[in-house]
Amino acid sequence: MDLPEPAQDTVPSANRTLYAIGIRLVSAACLTAMFACVKLASDLGVHVLESVFYRQLGGVLVLLPLALSGAGRAALKTDKPWAHASRMVIGMAAMSLNFLSFALLPIAEATAIGFMVPIVATLLSILLLQETVGLHRWTAIAAGLIGVLIVVQPGDGHIPLAGALVALAGVAITAFGSIIIRKLGETESPATTMFWFSLSSMAPLSIAMLFVGQWHDAHAWGIILLMSVLGAGAQLGITWSLRLAPVSVVLPIDYSSLIWAALVGWFIWERWPVPATWIGAPLIIGSGLYIALRENRLAREAAQATARSRPSQ
Repeated sequence: MDLPEPAQDTVPSANRTLYAIGIRLVSAACLTAMFACVKLASDLGVHVLESVFYRQLGGVLVLLPLALSGAGRAALKTDKPWAHASRMVIGMAAMSLNFLSFALLPIAEATAIGFMVPIVATLLSILLLQETVGLHRWTAIAAGLIGVLIVVQPGDGHIPLAGALVALAGVAITAFGSIIIRKLGETESPATTMFWFSLSSMAPLSIAMLFVGQWHDAHAWGIILLMSVLGAGAQLGITWSLRLAPVSVVLPIDYSSLIWAALVGWFIWERWPVPATWIGAPLIIGSGLYIALRENRLAREAAQATARSRPSQ
């Protein structure tokens, strides 16, 4: 059985599009539920690094049978082990900070801040890759930053400042990791990147478990198991949705996470997002969505231009 591979950015049939949207919607709900499990586990004394370990272990257990197939082994060959190692280090730091932010913050606010990733990635691409950004994207960046200030409201105290800083640090490192993934994607398949990230992360996480790992009661183990299953399922669902529809179709569905997060926060913790979150989140979502879709369109146009410039056979 092959590992899921993203489809080319072509117009799919109506049924494929509906399936892709449905899968992506369920994946967004699974991710929200996974982060809720991280928060619940933290409340029960589970260390954040334990949660990261079991999250990655679940991914390995799901991907390993696929990788052991003939086609899977061929897809996982790589000649960039050090690039994957760098991606693993950055990815582990980002995941740990993101998990910690959900442990420290209300789930809706942590979700809203997390939507800053494409905005920060654009800023980093300007600084690190000297990419040219026009007025439209600068406007989107400014709108997103204003949205974060509205959600966080420094000095207001409606959410812990330490948690907000952890969330923003997680966003920055996740955005940096996305640049590494983009460079890896020039030669490596998403399946290869995903598998080696999950597998290679087990070594440092196993060492960390020697210091933070502990035995838990049945309730905590149940939450840990559910978190691992939800994370692995969401990971596969996100990748599978890209087999069925282009990025421009499925990406907006990810922002449904804020709705799921608000509902979960109300159902479990009896906390509804404060008005500032509902005001700032649309600015973050709108700017992030604009940047992501615009970059996808520019990349598609560049690929088409490259194809046209090739001499015909």
